[in-house]
Amino acid sequence: MTQIHLSRPARHVALITIDNPPKMNAMTRPMLAELGRLWDELERDDSRCIVVTGAGERAFSVGADVSGDLSAGPEMARMVSHALLKTDAYKKPIVAAVNGDCIGGGVELLLASDIRAAVPKARFGLTEVRWSIYPFGGAAIKLVQQIGHVHAMDLLLTARLIDAAQAATLGLVNRVLPPEQLMDWALETAAMIAANSPSAVQAVKRQVSGTIADHALTREALEQELGDAVRASPDFAEGIAAFREKRQPRY
Repeated sequence: MTQIHLSRPARHVALITIDNPPKMNAMTRPMLAELGRLWDELERDDSRCIVVTGAGERAFSVGADVSGDLSAGPEMARMVSHALLKTDAYKKPIVAAVNGDCIGGGVELLLASDIRAAVPKARFGLTEVRWSIYPFGGAAIKLVQQIGHVHAMDLLLTARLIDAAQAATLGLVNRVLPPEQLMDWALETAAMIAANSPSAVQAVKRQVSGTIADHALTREALEQELGDAVRASPDFAEGIAAFREKRQPRY
């Protein structure tokens, strides 16, 4: 059974929940495919705002399930791109309720959202380079746009984690909220958006997301080239082995 759930907690509001708590809401290939399918469904229906969150109390999402198949041809690249809305000029606003750790592809999904809050214990980071993985989901393109060059490069190159308070200071999230307030805030924000003119809201969202998508599309060929080169390097096997063996890699 796929572990991406859709519910409708209020009129014109949809809620997507990433549900794989034993693996900190890591997303398998079927989950990524289902997430992409849901974006398509919600773009066509009467939803006016979408909330995305993770199941449980530990994680929003730690990205791709690295314990699974790691082949990354063009078809997989397209699946990841669509699941994370990397190059989509998506027209529906997205509110992110970050209920726990947001790492790797979780951050890349976060970058596709528009308004974000996190609980105090949430940690944020792009750890891909530690494991010799290229951040295919758009972080190397979008993060600089959203939080500025020096802050983006700090996260992308050091692979360190930051806490929710620092994420708010950098502008990666709007605010930090107690866990018991997070979903109420997300649904209230979504309802506020849904009460506005859907044609006007979606026009604004399409302009903003279209600008981001156009830029991402111009970088896509180089993304694939760079990612393939990283995967072909001897570092890749060591990085993945170290990740799976829960040890520091030896490069």
